[in-house]
Amino acid sequence: MPMNDSAPSGEPALRPLSARSVVLSLLLGTHPPELPVRELMRLVEGFGVGGSTARAALSRMAAAGDLRRTDTGYRLSERLLERQRRQDEAVRPHTRAWDGDWEMVVITATGRGPAERADLRARLTALRLAELREGVWLRPANLRRPLPGDLDRVAERCTARPGRPARELAASLWPLDAWSATASALLAHVAAARRPADRLTAFAAVVRHLLADPVLPGELLPAHWPGAALRDAYRDYQREQAGRIGAHETPA
Repeated sequence: MPMNDSAPSGEPALRPLSARSVVLSLLLGTHPPELPVRELMRLVEGFGVGGSTARAALSRMAAAGDLRRTDTGYRLSERLLERQRRQDEAVRPHTRAWDGDWEMVVITATGRGPAERADLRARLTALRLAELREGVWLRPANLRRPLPGDLDRVAERCTARPGRPARELAASLWPLDAWSATASALLAHVAAARRPADRLTAFAAVVRHLLADPVLPGELLPAHWPGAALRDAYRDYQREQAGRIGAHETPA
């Protein structure tokens, strides 16, 4: 089960950011996710996006429902707030001490079409569950988050204690060495990135990679796991960006 769009060598696959991607990255990292037009334009242009290109992107995004126009600027639409919530949880996961239990979700619904099956797989993956075999998903029960109630219409949920050694089972469910190698490569890349556009591109890749972190208990992880270091680097970048925004705010 691939966890990130990284190269086989562990080098991260960095996607060039479009004007739309720059706007979304800025608002997804802002709390609350709203910025005045003048401030948003200044920030976007600071990443190498021209003013006319930025204005066109904002208009298209508002028309497409990505953004909502406010009295003073633009705000993420309601449907993108869930994406921000997932991103926030990836950066600051809510965990609890692990007692050896595993969450298990067994798909019981039949007759679903390909689109429904793909949507359910995406939802379960986003919940950081992994598929043991077709229709059987599980993970260590160390996350402080309820499973969505509507899963009960298509699945049975239970708590399990697999007989297989937990560390061995985790290694079979997630490509932990590959995730670790890409995370280490990202840490090296962000440390070397200097231009604002390069840093934004690199940290957008960091967020994508954190979304694929299974957030396992420490005792199930390989040695020198770089998850905490990657989160620290991104939180430092968030503070850096917040400082840029705050430094140019004007009084009401």
